[in-house]
Amino acid sequence: MKQPLLFRRNDTLSCEQALYWKDLLYRTVKIGAEVEFALPKGVSKEDLMPHLIEALQPTQDLNRLGRYGVLNVVSEHCGVEIQVIGRLPHYNALLQQYRDLFAQLPEGIRARPTCGLHYHVLAVGLAEPVPEIILANVWNLTRRYAPNLRFLTSAGDQMTALCRRRNYTSHLEMVRLSPGTMSMAQIQQALRESRVVPEHQNFLNLEHITFDDNGAVRNFHLEFRFPDADLSPTSIVAKTFLFLAMLLKAVELSQYGVIHVGKIDEWRRKCQLLDWLSNNDGSLATSDTSQITPEIIDELRAGCRELLELLKPIFVRFARAAGEGSEEHPAFEVLSLLAETPLSLLRVSGRGWSEIEQLLSERAAAATSGNVWDKSDRRLIRAIELAELTGYPAPEAWKWEAARELFLTPQELEKRLERLDSWRGLKWDAELGTMVFLG
Repeated sequence: MKQPLLFRRNDTLSCEQALYWKDLLYRTVKIGAEVEFALPKGVSKEDLMPHLIEALQPTQDLNRLGRYGVLNVVSEHCGVEIQVIGRLPHYNALLQQYRDLFAQLPEGIRARPTCGLHYHVLAVGLAEPVPEIILANVWNLTRRYAPNLRFLTSAGDQMTALCRRRNYTSHLEMVRLSPGTMSMAQIQQALRESRVVPEHQNFLNLEHITFDDNGAVRNFHLEFRFPDADLSPTSIVAKTFLFLAMLLKAVELSQYGVIHVGKIDEWRRKCQLLDWLSNNDGSLATSDTSQITPEIIDELRAGCRELLELLKPIFVRFARAAGEGSEEHPAFEVLSLLAETPLSLLRVSGRGWSEIEQLLSERAAAATSGNVWDKSDRRLIRAIELAELTGYPAPEAWKWEAARELFLTPQELEKRLERLDSWRGLKWDAELGTMVFLG
């Protein structure tokens, strides 16, 4: 992993303060979502809305979860938006909630480019303000990995239209506003006064936040607007944990300063990648991603791996907190797959939403079911996906080193590789000197 660059600050947290805020935010943060979809063909909104309201039983009360965790069902320009109430993070509970919710939706709903998936991160019931440096780190962590996050959450169905258009989730203001030269209150004010991007359509929306007289965050409410529309419960839940992990990592970073976006050439490249991924140049509410070549996809994948490597210790905490005796978290496994093959590439390959959900569910099960993959299998999967063993001249040399690292005989390793090959496909990458997954 590249060493994070940091802005030095005078308001860094002590080790004890960081432990306190990580524990407090983990216990109090709730992450809700706005799930948007287009209507099935031939179905009118007037006919569908009463059915959805009756089936989903929205509570219209943030303090009442209800049967499906639905706050409200509202008409949207793209079709329908289901507002899902945030709850304390537990993978199985969240997954069951979203699966039950999607089971109530009619066949044929569509994820069109006009639809999105917005995550609201709220710290509920705090009696004290959140230190401003934590918000600054969330902001810059998002900026540093913005093109990778946009790639990981992309869900278009064509190589030339991997993402929805920029208008709904613009990065134009975010890339120029840095907590190295501005307070977060000043950044929020600049977003509010922008004539370029409507405040609520920013890549990371700060409009709901309020500050106290000292600049600390009194009402902590973020909205991550950039994910594309998603009809896979497993994917939606995995990204819920992604944003929680980014928040808790921001607390850890706040012990040392504020994470930097990178050196100038690296930052310019990230801005270029963002422009290629997210723009208003495509047709039918899409971005024109025709400049995203296989080489650029590999570059984006590398950044996704770097981000997940940075967040991995947080996911170990999630796994330990689940009390299932494992340090592997299903959301991390799903995100690792999406880092290599996001929903967009899975859809481009011809997979439908039910096939995608099946694939992601199987991947999540690898972290939770010893009957599916044992610890050595998971370690081998990680070694391949995170490219931990590279630079070998031939497959035989790579296999010898992999067997040594995993304490397996060559015969045992070969059997495991055969299983992985039948699951996702494997090939030897001579340039990198390592095995890679095909899908």
